[in-house]
Amino acid sequence: MKYEFAQDIQERLNHIVLTLGYHHVKLNDVVCIRAHGTKSRGTIARCHALNKVMQKALGRKGFYVLEFLSERFDKMSQEDQMKIIVHEMMHIPKTFGGGFVHHNKVTDRSVDQLFQEYKSKKEFQDNLT
Repeated sequence: MKYEFAQDIQERLNHIVLTLGYHHVKLNDVVCIRAHGTKSRGTIARCHALNKVMQKALGRKGFYVLEFLSERFDKMSQEDQMKIIVHEMMHIPKTFGGGFVHHNKVTDRSVDQLFQEYKSKKEFQDNLT
């Protein structure tokens, strides 16, 4: 696997977080990475967290990496990519403590609802300018 910082995805994540007012997502402590050369089947993106024991050892608070698998993610439409970014963002809990929100809460339905809310707020903001 080869990894690189994904500034384009990071900018979209930042916009989503700010538009939705997801203030618990500390943008300075979330990094978007694009991965190349995956062998996994069906995975488009992953959310990684710095767990509690590592936080203690490093003397720092929570930190999240959103990994996007280039072979699948980059071929998707812009809208589908945005939904994937929303999906991965939703795995970050309000505590921002190194845990995850699991797929019993991050469902297709909840992602679609939040994505629609994002689109609505973005459209409203765009109309103001």
